[in-house]
Amino acid sequence: MLLAGDIGGTKTLLALYSQDEGPRHPIAQFTYPSTKYDSLEAIVLEFMSQTRAKIERATFAVAGPVVNGHAQITNLPWVMSEVQMCETLGLSSVKLINDLVAVGYGIPELQIEEMYTLQEGKAVRGGAIGVVAPGTGLGETFLIWDGKRYRAHPSEGGHTDFGPTTPLQFGLLRYLQERYGHVSYERICAGIGIPNIYNYLKEVGYADELPAITAQLANATDWTPIIIQAALSQTEPSELCRATMDIFVSVLGAEASNMALKIMATGGLYLGGGIPPRILPLLSGGAFLKSFRDKGRFADILSQTPVHVILNATTGLLGAASHVLGEFEE
Repeated sequence: MLLAGDIGGTKTLLALYSQDEGPRHPIAQFTYPSTKYDSLEAIVLEFMSQTRAKIERATFAVAGPVVNGHAQITNLPWVMSEVQMCETLGLSSVKLINDLVAVGYGIPELQIEEMYTLQEGKAVRGGAIGVVAPGTGLGETFLIWDGKRYRAHPSEGGHTDFGPTTPLQFGLLRYLQERYGHVSYERICAGIGIPNIYNYLKEVGYADELPAITAQLANATDWTPIIIQAALSQTEPSELCRATMDIFVSVLGAEASNMALKIMATGGLYLGGGIPPRILPLLSGGAFLKSFRDKGRFADILSQTPVHVILNATTGLLGAASHVLGEFEE
């Protein structure tokens, strides 16, 4: 029996697999509220008690960096060690991988209905694959074919320097530099960045803020869902919110093509995270692909790069399962 988990600050998903079945066929699967437990080991021990399974190996996708077999979950006090978990849980092997790396491992397992295609392109068999995932932050990973299977690799590319491409974006860069110093793509192209764009456009007088939006934002701790909803509204659209999301989409397209060029993503570029599935009408509007292809002499190559949005919200668990099954086979 093999165990896979997707570990987040809010919830933990654990699933049990047989070596004879693929990653899409768990024998048992449970969800636990992460904050109710003192450690991941406590959750796994409860899972083992519920399933009465003798588990040999495990892979856990964790929302945080993994360094030398150690990890700490963002927004949780848990500190995890592969060696310590092996001893505590009595397993022969425990692997900790970053949650975006797990999404990468899940991509080869996705079915066609679990993706939304923005650009068909022409995928090269065994070509490198890039993933750019705007959620609360901006996660990135990439996959390389090793001759037998795709292997995902960690990246912190979301923290690289933001490169503006329009006068409005140059103004945004100066605005954010005054407040943060270093300005990464995550400062703009993520859930935490959308309010930054909005405040900038409001301050420079790009458009008036609707009274209804003012009232909603005054009572909200997270502005991002409000701005997205107002940008997509057909009955009472907000010009300020729509302009905010237009910049977001354009910057996302530019960063996605940055990733595609850096790894020569002939196998495709995938948009993950929680935001892209919520803004499909904006991504399909043309601005994303225009920005994605706007790379001068390499525009033709990028026009042939497949671009997909990941729709399966449990791709991280799927990837963790694929990882532990692949490790077992080796």
